[in-house]
Amino acid sequence: MAPAPIIRTDGLSRVFGSVRAVDGLDLQVPAGTVFGFLGPNGAGKTTTIRLLLGLLEPTSGSASVFGCDTRTQAAGIREKSGALLEHHGLYERLSAEDNLAFYARVWKLGAADRTARIRELLEPLGLWDRRGEPVSRWSRGMKQKLAVARALLHRPSLLFLDEPTAGLDPVAAAALRDELATLVRREGLTVFLTTHNLGEAERLCSQVAVIKQGRLLAVGHPDELKARSATRAEIVGRGFDEATVALVRASPGVVRAQLENGRLALELAEPAETAPLVSLIVQRGGSIEEVRKDKGTLEDVFLTLMEEEG
Repeated sequence: MAPAPIIRTDGLSRVFGSVRAVDGLDLQVPAGTVFGFLGPNGAGKTTTIRLLLGLLEPTSGSASVFGCDTRTQAAGIREKSGALLEHHGLYERLSAEDNLAFYARVWKLGAADRTARIRELLEPLGLWDRRGEPVSRWSRGMKQKLAVARALLHRPSLLFLDEPTAGLDPVAAAALRDELATLVRREGLTVFLTTHNLGEAERLCSQVAVIKQGRLLAVGHPDELKARSATRAEIVGRGFDEATVALVRASPGVVRAQLENGRLALELAEPAETAPLVSLIVQRGGSIEEVRKDKGTLEDVFLTLMEEEG
């Protein structure tokens, strides 16, 4: 028998006036996964986290975390969870070490454990040697790393991260992703990660869900979702006349064929192959220099879902 999901929602909805921020959400998050919750701005991602932490009550439906009802057992859920939401929650006049020491006292960590835990978290984030500096002097990326450490202080088994790399430059975002992945493996966490950065989700997540206007559109492993998209191919060469392109376009398995700057751009339905298309072009007098083929990305799937749902 499969273990019970660490997060479960059944018809979960939250309405603000005329806006259905979360609309009939049915979701199961397995323990031990990095679960990506993907959607554009305003899709209902942050509202969902607040519902799961018991910071908001659902308008209808239900949710449980660790098997605890979010309406009646929210305090117990928050005790076993870490969260980094819109604000980092740091005191900028304090040093990094003093910030974590303060929160460690809130979580009632003993003095020896407190000191060891702070070092244990700051070293892999590259912040230990700068622990005595006021946080106000730090870059946004460094502050965000410290905020992740703050959320992990009490050794939660579930971590909620709400767009942790938003606003960071590409270098800082990549560094935070790498260090976060290291911490997640070491701590044995389940992570509920909201983001609209599809590359981030593809690198970090073992399962993803796509949401738009509060409604769940798709859920599964990134590779499962990518399998829904057409394979892309590009044929580079010469002698591609319009009649040849029309024949390629009409070939079995070809979803789209477009001549772009002397290159034939294709979308192919699985299990279509490029070899018959190459033969067709050569038979009609064309010459082939290069053929490139690759699977669709998670971004392709995401954009298709957004378009299909209007």
